[in-house]
Amino acid sequence: MVNAMIILLSFQLIGEIIIRTFSLPVPGPVVGMLLLFVAMLWRDALVAKVEQTAQYILQNLTLLYVPAAVGVVVHLHLLQTEGLAIIITLVVSTLITISVTALSMKVLLRAFQAFRKAEGR
Repeated sequence: MVNAMIILLSFQLIGEIIIRTFSLPVPGPVVGMLLLFVAMLWRDALVAKVEQTAQYILQNLTLLYVPAAVGVVVHLHLLQTEGLAIIITLVVSTLITISVTALSMKVLLRAFQAFRKAEGR
């Protein structure tokens, strides 16, 4: 579990280094996840190394929302004055995220199926 955590955090660190080096307007962990994804496609053994730890992190993901909830309570006055704008922004960004995720999944599934056919599986 420790080795898998080191792998996951290393990819996050690499992502942070890349965005700071090239001044990219993307969060470092997102770049790190993309690099991890590419590495997993390239080396199947990497999936087995991090899978159990990733599942454990996902099972406890709700704990990561506690600081955000506390932040909302601390800034409740902002929610009262800017609530409508925040709600509209959340709804629109959620719809965009769902759409982009669906389209990305569609493209990746096609690419994966083509890759499997080329391998003869």
